[in-house]
Amino acid sequence: MGDVNTVLIIGRNGQVARSLDETLTSYGHSVIKIGRPEVNLADPRTISNAIIAARPRWVINSAAYTAVDRAEDEPEAARAANAEGAQAAAEAAARVGAPIVHFSTDYVFDGEKRTPYVETDPVSPIGVYGQSKLAGEMLVANANPKHIILRTAWVFSPFGNNFAKTMLRLNQERPAINVVDDQHGNPTYAPDLADVVRQIVNRLEESSLPSDRFGVFHAVNAGPTTWYGFAKAIIAGAADRGAPRADVHPIETKDYPTKAQRPAYSMLSTDKLARIYGVRLRPWTAALSDALDRLVGADNNEAPHRLGQDFG
Repeated sequence: MGDVNTVLIIGRNGQVARSLDETLTSYGHSVIKIGRPEVNLADPRTISNAIIAARPRWVINSAAYTAVDRAEDEPEAARAANAEGAQAAAEAAARVGAPIVHFSTDYVFDGEKRTPYVETDPVSPIGVYGQSKLAGEMLVANANPKHIILRTAWVFSPFGNNFAKTMLRLNQERPAINVVDDQHGNPTYAPDLADVVRQIVNRLEESSLPSDRFGVFHAVNAGPTTWYGFAKAIIAGAADRGAPRADVHPIETKDYPTKAQRPAYSMLSTDKLARIYGVRLRPWTAALSDALDRLVGADNNEAPHRLGQDFG
């Protein structure tokens, strides 16, 4: 394996990749970032070659095909990146003796449950995106026994394209915003997610790598809400920092049609992460306050966000 501090991150410009780079670098890790156009999950050979050439101590795959609606029309592209590409990363990591951290999603569940999902709950994705991510989970686990698969949800940050930044932009442009209020989940702050990875890496380096420390874990900020509740908190927090205050109105999913169906309930329990690693993420409301401190007044001219995911 490579130097103990060397971490290779697949993904360059996405919010999780940038948060990982910021966090790991600040704690003294040597970070190698690879991504498009030279390295592409849809071309597994480029992934394998880059990992084998770098021989890192750790591989973190934060890249993915994340266009939830477009995936319905492009299932092959979604699977190529989220399944075959992820498998190639895990296989190459195993070849150089490196554990892999791989991000997955709450969309592996169908949303029929009404209490937070645990890692052992049956998976049953209702769309192509979730199906491709579930396939990636299984392929990564089979390819590299030293795997940490982190299911997360509703990711936001100061970087990239995400729901919080879209709401801030709409707040500047419109007097009122309609947001769905019947989809329930956990907003997750990408820098907090990056710090979870840092703590996992550190604790595995300090231990003899017992087998129960590998596997699937849920990692989301604490606290339930809906997209409407999340939007209201974003707009209120922005107003407290001097921004305008648009009216936010709740609507039902049927009033906001999308090509892909979303799980109505995808709250995730993080008890396993706390039990195995002693890590608990703070409430999403506290994380949002930190995000707004960085975002309000910044340039939020991003493409519209369609209630999806953004890992890459």
